[in-house]
Amino acid sequence: MIAVLKGTLAEKHPNQAIIDVGGVGYDVHIPVSTYTSLPEAGAAVTLRIFTHVREDALLLFGFLTTDEKTIFEKLISVSGIGPKLAITVLSGLAPPDLVAAIRSSDIARLVRIPGVGRKTAERLALELKDRLLEVGAGGSKQPLPAGPVLRPLDQDVLSALTNLGCSAAVAEEAIRKAREKGAEEKFEPLFRAALALVR
Repeated sequence: MIAVLKGTLAEKHPNQAIIDVGGVGYDVHIPVSTYTSLPEAGAAVTLRIFTHVREDALLLFGFLTTDEKTIFEKLISVSGIGPKLAITVLSGLAPPDLVAAIRSSDIARLVRIPGVGRKTAERLALELKDRLLEVGAGGSKQPLPAGPVLRPLDQDVLSALTNLGCSAAVAEEAIRKAREKGAEEKFEPLFRAALALVR
């Protein structure tokens, strides 16, 4: 089983990273929280890996932090939540916010994540409430000053939202509204603001 990949970041997208290890490119599914912390393509990178083996595929799920991987593994231990939905859940809320929502049984917040219905949200809260330790305490990031509108940024956010199951039209409208509300000119704040406006 692959536990860690250490190599060169060949490509990165909101839900995918390609890691070049000795000339072999590994396609890795990643949550938004990992994407926003990855360096630029061409830089060295190390990802913690969860290897999911199916009859018809071998899938790699990657994380920059131990917290992300631990939460992912707890999520897939819940009945009805597979690895891809777990990545969606991790992308829908920042890890500390996700843990807080589960520990406080904040069902309303959990169901805002695309693909998570009320029953799934209730199951998450019930099964994981006492199994998730707080993560990210004291790890707040300093916001960068907002810059000019960047078309590629909008496209990255649009890609992330559509990968989570939003239609392109709904995602575009959510991005527009998020900008009107003054969302910060960075991927994660704009993504989170737009995601909150999808429903």
